[in-house]
Amino acid sequence: MTSDKKNRFGKIGTLINYGISIILALVFLYIAFNDVDFNEVLEIVSRANIFWTFVFILVNMLGHYIRAVRWKYILNSVKPNTSMKNLFGSLMIGYGVNCVTPKLGEVTRAVLIGRLEGLSRSSMFGTVILERIIDAISFGLSVVVALFLTSVSLSEKFPWLITSLYIIAAGILILIIILVFILRAREKFSKLVIKFVGKISQRLAEKIAYIFTTLAEGFASLKGAKNYFWTTFWTIALIVLYAYGSYSGLLMLDMQLIKPVTFAMGWIIMSISSIGVMLPTPGSTGSYHTLAKSSLVLIFGFGETISAAYAFLTHIIGYILFISTALIMFFIINKHRDNLFKVVETEIREV
Repeated sequence: MTSDKKNRFGKIGTLINYGISIILALVFLYIAFNDVDFNEVLEIVSRANIFWTFVFILVNMLGHYIRAVRWKYILNSVKPNTSMKNLFGSLMIGYGVNCVTPKLGEVTRAVLIGRLEGLSRSSMFGTVILERIIDAISFGLSVVVALFLTSVSLSEKFPWLITSLYIIAAGILILIIILVFILRAREKFSKLVIKFVGKISQRLAEKIAYIFTTLAEGFASLKGAKNYFWTTFWTIALIVLYAYGSYSGLLMLDMQLIKPVTFAMGWIIMSISSIGVMLPTPGSTGSYHTLAKSSLVLIFGFGETISAAYAFLTHIIGYILFISTALIMFFIINKHRDNLFKVVETEIREV
């Protein structure tokens, strides 16, 4: 296959992926807002509590920084002196890209940190995927905790929730078993894949072997009891902080004046809406709105309009923070590095 054909098919694949994500976002937005007056939503948002808005922003930014700290411990055995500026900058630029093109941000931050720190691109992909696996496990556990925090049956209000947990758990277990096998016999695995899948497509076989080798390198980067401890510690801290962010969002709209608001409410909203964050929509647009609003309406009995306002305001603040911080970090990181992002863009196209 010629280079032109590869580029053409690559562009078509990108357009298809982007088109699907936009359609998903629009469908979810329709579900979230079709039964509310958006002017009323904006009116509620305009009266947001300034103090709790500031707290919400602070908690969000602290959460992003803690995520970068956790990433540092994942990388600690590979490069102990990894720069926090580069880690945080790569993370936020990746988030900014995700706001436009879903999941391309993960590739962007892996390539960028690899370039900035002189690390293997494939191993950085592996650490990003490892991070997402840790997130999936921690969010799954947060849903289990949420089951005990409410008297309402979550399985009745969200029939798909328990099924999703089983699927996530099974998928992670299978992936871990495969990765353990790969770590023990990486070369043999690559040869087997190329041998059997290569009969169908040599390019596909090489791609699969590369993906699993990348995953193996990511898992192998997390070594040592100290790094395991701090990765776990910062993961727990991150989940608690996210829950507090959801809780402060309730106070931001003075929802405690409607009915009592608790940290447990924030935990439950965070746990359910986190599933929307994992779906491939630009910046979690639509999917987050639908699940956050549904949690407030179905579990806690808040009105449709105030719940939609909560989903809209918490998401738009997060979205603005992603974009603005990504731009700031872009200029900080790129200031003394000529053509850095042109090189990164070229590497991303090769992935």
